[in-house]
Amino acid sequence: MRAQAQSKISKANNPIPTLLLLFLLTVSFIPINCFTNLQRGSSTLVFSLQSPPISRTGRIPQPKAATRPIGKATDSMESTEPLKEVRDGYLVPLSVGSPSQVIHAYLDTGSDLTWVPCGNLTFDCIDCDDYRSLTIKPYGSFSPSRSSSSSRVACTSPLCMDLHSSDNPYDPCIITGCSLSSALNGNCARPCPSFAYTYGGGVAAGTLIKDTLRVHGDGGGGVGGDSIIFGCAGSTYHEPIGIAGFGKGLLSLPSQLGIFQKGFFSYCFLPFKYANNPNISSPLVIGDSAIASEEEGGGVQGGGILQFTPMLKSAMYPNYYYVGLEAVTVGNVTALDVPHSLRGFDFEGNGGMMVDSGTTYTHLPEPFYSELLSALRRLISYPRAVKHEQLMGFDLCYAVPAPNNRINADAGDEDLPTIAFHFLNNVSLILPRDSSFYAVAAPVNSTVVKCLLYQCMGNGDGYGPAGVLGSFQQQNVQVVYDLKRDRIGFQATECASVAIKQGLHKP
Repeated sequence: MRAQAQSKISKANNPIPTLLLLFLLTVSFIPINCFTNLQRGSSTLVFSLQSPPISRTGRIPQPKAATRPIGKATDSMESTEPLKEVRDGYLVPLSVGSPSQVIHAYLDTGSDLTWVPCGNLTFDCIDCDDYRSLTIKPYGSFSPSRSSSSSRVACTSPLCMDLHSSDNPYDPCIITGCSLSSALNGNCARPCPSFAYTYGGGVAAGTLIKDTLRVHGDGGGGVGGDSIIFGCAGSTYHEPIGIAGFGKGLLSLPSQLGIFQKGFFSYCFLPFKYANNPNISSPLVIGDSAIASEEEGGGVQGGGILQFTPMLKSAMYPNYYYVGLEAVTVGNVTALDVPHSLRGFDFEGNGGMMVDSGTTYTHLPEPFYSELLSALRRLISYPRAVKHEQLMGFDLCYAVPAPNNRINADAGDEDLPTIAFHFLNNVSLILPRDSSFYAVAAPVNSTVVKCLLYQCMGNGDGYGPAGVLGSFQQQNVQVVYDLKRDRIGFQATECASVAIKQGLHKP
């Protein structure tokens, strides 16, 4: 049996400074450098998500090749949820157990396993002092003993085998100590072995349990089921908050909750300037309202044009959402041809661009990443902020005008080039400027330092995705996952307007 682990791109877990713009920037953690690929029924539901991620780890997946199941649809209710705020992720509220216990977990389209911290008193988060110093604590811990419907998952469960990436259906039961004869006869009654799930700089260890779980809605609404399988983590390292796995694998919530049958889910991430605003939330929509029209180019909530690009399928890594990137345009004048690895897969299933809500920044491979930096340097005339680059580990930082020392997300942006991604099927996405260059320090002498918030993937050994579209570059972009037609839609929009239309704004 080979160990199941989702290896991720290691990124710093940096604390929030007191100023809003001074986010995820400190020299006491790992600097941002090139990271290396590692081998290995039509209803609508609206949820709110946590404000934008600051320093979630990225990942290079190591999934088991599995056939995507179609989950059993459970509910046809609508629900709107206010978000709770943490420093580095968009949180989805989950109601777990009988009676329900509300837990908040990171929305992560790059993970399958959903897990929650377990034990109000016994849950142990190792080396989480940076969270404690900020008085940021886990948003709820689940107590299985308080739930009348909680039970351990049997070692014979297909999801147990999927969790442990076992190609042999008897492995999990043999590991628990059952005899071969009982495993062969399906008579082993022992629970699924404990797991350790890795996230680059973090680890979650626990057991697999089955219980009532609902993506929480007001008054008991939302999408859910009575026998949802998820992880109950008793101890973690650098992971104080759980994960809501929205990948495509057997264990994911879309599979278990029947979201694949519903056809669509979408989100619209608010920009970082709303991070500390308790009066507005980013919407996650499940069901037909995730798309206003099923026709190509149809509009969605918030206005504008929704363009769809094919959802690529990797035979080796089937549980993740991939798109093909054909070109990148810088400042409407410089078009960069991307490597073939970003357009599709090699014969082993490696390559493509992964769309991931759990990775903070967009990652691009070398030497393409360096070509992007060179194109930006040729077009930007502002002075370089070399000290900030050295201090914070970013590759391009500039001192741009900030009249009257105002903290203005648009300050100096008119002379910073836009970056546009061009995906397969003639889909073009012009990213908002402050999703590429962002102020990393308070203005001084009518000048503010803005840095390019991209990272390089590194050459690596060629395993996994060639690039990752991170959540920061997905801000103010409506992202629609059309699971019926295997395509992903992008629409640049004002996500605050979308949130208001969804009722996720308090006057």
